[in-house]
Amino acid sequence: MFRFIMIKVSKELVLDLYKPIVTTTHKGLQGHVLLIGGSYGKMGSVCLSSKAALRSGCGLVTAFVPECGYDILQITIPEAMVLTDESEKMLSVIQYDFEPNAIGIGIGMGQEATTEKAFYHFLLNNKSSLVVDADGLNLLSKNRNWLSLLPRKTIITPHKKELERLIGSWQTEEEKIEKVIQLSLANELIVVVKGAPTIIVNGEMCYENTTGNAALATAGSGDVLTGILTSLVAQNYDPIHAAILGVYLHGLTADIALSEIGSHSFIASDIIGYLGRAFLRLE
Repeated sequence: MFRFIMIKVSKELVLDLYKPIVTTTHKGLQGHVLLIGGSYGKMGSVCLSSKAALRSGCGLVTAFVPECGYDILQITIPEAMVLTDESEKMLSVIQYDFEPNAIGIGIGMGQEATTEKAFYHFLLNNKSSLVVDADGLNLLSKNRNWLSLLPRKTIITPHKKELERLIGSWQTEEEKIEKVIQLSLANELIVVVKGAPTIIVNGEMCYENTTGNAALATAGSGDVLTGILTSLVAQNYDPIHAAILGVYLHGLTADIALSEIGSHSFIASDIIGYLGRAFLRLE
């Protein structure tokens, strides 16, 4: 049994963490994000993450995708740079020639054997701060010994099914949180348990988000969150602060949009569209 502390994420807490952009900054000081993912038919995930990262204030974004994603990324997001795998439809060898400030990986990546091997070699060699989502989490749940390869304070962002694959089933919410705490402590991870509400677990410290509504239950919402979190880490936020601030802003976009477009018509691209207004609420 863990005696965990649950803290409500208030606007006052978020304002203490938020760092306004310095007026004399430039793109080279705002952090360089690398987003690794995508596969044939699932390139939208990297598009959403890349645009969300840019909208969250980082200076540079590079996407690493299969060859089939090159035109899609270049046309959809002209502000992002693109590197491609040697494989046409999936990730097979993850190679890049710069040192990103933060990496987001797993979005739309798939779980093919070739991709699984590429992910393993990436983990062996990676030195950058990391956010892992989607198929990155599914591959970790299949290869639990790989958790030890994650950098300290890596952020992982499982939804309910991904979390169950990582920690097993649970009977009560308290049991779920205790299992997540165990996962966090054993591997020095920050776990963003997506849901209503989203809970952020950092060891025995837990944070319950207070923004968001049912509008966020839409395809691509998690891909956008990955972009936001990776962007904030790249901007030199401590990973736990990035997780708290990013989840709060992600939910706040839906709260702002609710009175304007409602929850039925809200899609993941709208989260990105409302990010500016969410930031303005802090300023």
